[in-house]
Amino acid sequence: MVFGNLWADAVGPGGGVDRDRCECFDQFRPQQPKHVRFHDERQDTSAAGWRHLLALIEEAVADGREVFRPLAVLSPDERREIVTLPPSIAKLVAVKHLVLYGSNLVRIPPEIGAMTSLEEFSPYTSRRLHWFPYELTRCGMLRRSTVSTRSVYGNYKLRPPFPRLSGLDAAGCLDLDDLDPGVWGATAVRTCSICDQPISEAGPHQVWISMRIATDVLPLLVNACSSACIQALPRAAEGYVLTPHKGGLDVVQPAPGRRRIRPRLSLPTGGAVEARHMTFCPSRAASVVSRLMVLPTL
Repeated sequence: MVFGNLWADAVGPGGGVDRDRCECFDQFRPQQPKHVRFHDERQDTSAAGWRHLLALIEEAVADGREVFRPLAVLSPDERREIVTLPPSIAKLVAVKHLVLYGSNLVRIPPEIGAMTSLEEFSPYTSRRLHWFPYELTRCGMLRRSTVSTRSVYGNYKLRPPFPRLSGLDAAGCLDLDDLDPGVWGATAVRTCSICDQPISEAGPHQVWISMRIATDVLPLLVNACSSACIQALPRAAEGYVLTPHKGGLDVVQPAPGRRRIRPRLSLPTGGAVEARHMTFCPSRAASVVSRLMVLPTL
């Protein structure tokens, strides 16, 4: 049997190196690294690839296209030059499927939250993309995602650690438009991920939270304007760190290779089902109901 390449139309021209190697953590074995921090690359806005991407976004806005595959048009050298997306993606309000297959991205800007028609998000095999902005939760139509989850912080297969987040600047003199991306995760943070109010010059209240976004559980970086906004966050996904946290090697995560999920069980004729929990073990590709009782109908 021959299987077709599902991503054939998402791959751009060949002939060169289109991405950099990532050694932040082992993406295939559960080994604890000694230190994890954000990628500190800054986007070169004078690069040919960046200018080409800006033009492609304007074309997509003008023609109202529903599927946007910008990297498929760029040359390998141009693709390698792109480490983030421009804020102008906020104008892609008609796009339903954003395809970023095999990218060299290290971050996604919060403006993705303005893509209100987005139904499918595919940054598959973007091995340097380890986290996503909390603003992704604003994409209320998003139902399908294809993410290389081995590459993200806290994934259940390997449980790599999260970068330790910084505290507030006591002097209150941060330049929020020129931040160190190796420390803050981005070069600019202007508004609250939760309430959309301005961030003070003391800097954002940053926390991590793992939540189900479409098909996958993703690590989300929250940039909040206050501790009150942090307290308003929803509960994290089951089987992950259940409360917002600051990251670092001392954060206790569940063991790698297992996660607990809630089974969806239909009621048998003449009885009721009580299911306590189900354990999923990817290494054996098996699901086991650890407690299941059939109770007679009274």
